[in-house]
Amino acid sequence: MSTGGIALLLSEQPHTFKGLETIGKIVFIFDLVLFVLVTSAIVVRFVRTPRRLRTSLSHPTEGLFFPTFFLSISTILGGMQRYGVPFTGVWLTITLRVLFWIYVVVTFLSSVFQYWVLFTGKQLTVQSMTPSWLLPIFPVMLCGTVASIISPTQPDDQRTAILVAGVTFQGLGFWVAILVYAIYISRLMESGLPGPNLRPGMFISVGPPSFTALALIGMSKSIPAQYGYFAAHPEVVPMLQQLALAFGIFIWSLSFWFFSVTLMSVVLTIPHMTFHLAWWAFVFPNVGFTIAIIQIGEGLQSNAIAWVGSILTLVLIVVYLFVLGAHIKAVITKEIMWPGKDEDKEE
Repeated sequence: MSTGGIALLLSEQPHTFKGLETIGKIVFIFDLVLFVLVTSAIVVRFVRTPRRLRTSLSHPTEGLFFPTFFLSISTILGGMQRYGVPFTGVWLTITLRVLFWIYVVVTFLSSVFQYWVLFTGKQLTVQSMTPSWLLPIFPVMLCGTVASIISPTQPDDQRTAILVAGVTFQGLGFWVAILVYAIYISRLMESGLPGPNLRPGMFISVGPPSFTALALIGMSKSIPAQYGYFAAHPEVVPMLQQLALAFGIFIWSLSFWFFSVTLMSVVLTIPHMTFHLAWWAFVFPNVGFTIAIIQIGEGLQSNAIAWVGSILTLVLIVVYLFVLGAHIKAVITKEIMWPGKDEDKEE
């Protein structure tokens, strides 16, 4: 999902150059290859040991990362729109519309099921809380983000329904995240910061306000001004667009605060850190953070803010390459993906 996030980020750049789109396409294709390979490996694992599927989904740590599958799907849908629709026929637009509605239904059911498992399974304490508790609601929250990406090329009648669904489920995800934030802050107050290797996972908390901000701003740009209610009340469109921009800035400030706290927590413990899969949180949540900055810059017509987004993009690309290299090294040296090294280390 981090690779797909980088591909989307490249497509959102306010400052472009010849060849940037080609680079974005290459990254998107690489994302598709990784998705197929990793998904195939997981399928093989559960086909060979079917009992492990239930164990994995009910595991208090491993089970929380099941939604990352859907997060990867969301970036693929966005990539299909950005890198596929402009070069294909109407068939891909229709396909994306169908896939969007399937995504909405499946991710909503998944969020209900996963939190039900958490509520009825092994009792968890506030002290054991990590930002990964946000992950079950993350995919359905990104319905708004996906809607903001695919809606511009949809017919007006279909676009309205997509935007309504996007606002609805983006709101659902944001409000559930606010509830989880209360537990998260309580945990930090009572037990302090997580261990050094787990602190990058704190960046997950940056995601919900960032993706909500960019989704609201993006969806407001796709309002069908010549259709239905908006055709009868044309004055509402610019009002909603300005409201989306203002509220987007308002809630983005929360992600900036979480970003600052997490960055300080990570920087101060760098000498004590070794690779952990939580390092990938350096990338994906901050993709939303950066795109939100770019959207805000465009909305305010501020070239300075746009340049901040471009600079953060370069930083994220460097961080992505660093984490990818550290991940490959950790696999080769058997620091992860080895008996006793991952979720089974205490079993």
